[in-house]
Amino acid sequence: MSARALVTGATGLVGSHIVDRLVADGWSVRALVRSSAAQHAFAERGVEAASGDVLDLDSFGRAARDVEVIFHTAAAITPRGGWEAFGTLNIGGARNAVAAAEASRARLVQMSSVAVYGPERRSARTGRKTDEDTPLAALPTRAHYARSKRESEQLVLDAHRAGRIWATAVRPVVVYGPRDRQFVPRIARLLRRGVAPLIGGGRSIIPVVHAANVADGALRAATHDVAGGRPYLLANDYEVTVAEFFTLAAEGLGRRIRFVRIPHRVARVLFRGLNVIARFAAGGRLGAVSDASLGFLTHDNPFTSDRARRELGWAPAVHPKQGVPEAFRWWLTHH
Repeated sequence: MSARALVTGATGLVGSHIVDRLVADGWSVRALVRSSAAQHAFAERGVEAASGDVLDLDSFGRAARDVEVIFHTAAAITPRGGWEAFGTLNIGGARNAVAAAEASRARLVQMSSVAVYGPERRSARTGRKTDEDTPLAALPTRAHYARSKRESEQLVLDAHRAGRIWATAVRPVVVYGPRDRQFVPRIARLLRRGVAPLIGGGRSIIPVVHAANVADGALRAATHDVAGGRPYLLANDYEVTVAEFFTLAAEGLGRRIRFVRIPHRVARVLFRGLNVIARFAAGGRLGAVSDASLGFLTHDNPFTSDRARRELGWAPAVHPKQGVPEAFRWWLTHH
């Protein structure tokens, strides 16, 4: 295969790292972008910028001409507007990605998420890690992001099974790295106060993965025939505890952090209190976030990337000892 690719969502966290990796590997890269500022920025790096929108099939199709791989990373993560906001971009964009790939005969890599599994942590009940063969549980009505990512992934893989296109999907956990506008800023704002909570001693393995390692997995999926029609979890590049992650983040921020150890029981009471307040203040929406946050900080990463390692040779290069401080230094400089 000749090395020419189209990246959607190229200004986002994962998309920008895919662009970085492709350029470093000598690919000809085209980015589908909406703003003129982004077009100029990419042009300065030798990346071709195609003006358009993933929801506009004509511009998406033009951008996909003569490419061998489409990396579709554009997605709504935290929009306002409920289900319609998530579904319009995530499902509509995936539908147009399939059409563009079919017209150009390009391979399609769908950027999915472990959100497709829903809030249930199957490993907590069965004692085994969640993998690509784990059945997908029913999703709560308000799980708009998870529903939209599951339907998007299903749409893409169904198109592969129907013989319309060659496609694969990758499912990362929470992604961090330079240019992160979601996870790193939240943790940074907490740590800049000089105090960080450690629930249960902070010994649980946090489910995070570096964006450069996700980019590596996506590229490997695109270039391995065995990946056709299959999803891959990119979920445990390295094991890092909550306490270790906070310590490395503080290093990147140049701050000394005082840890406050909170027993599990006390944390559950505190979060229940937040849930009660949320039911009155925000119709229960904050309660869902609080429950998820508690689980994120207290449960070991339930996912395994064994299939990606075995079939794609995924061997992540960026270790948390370098990746975490770098991500928080970038935020400190650019926030």
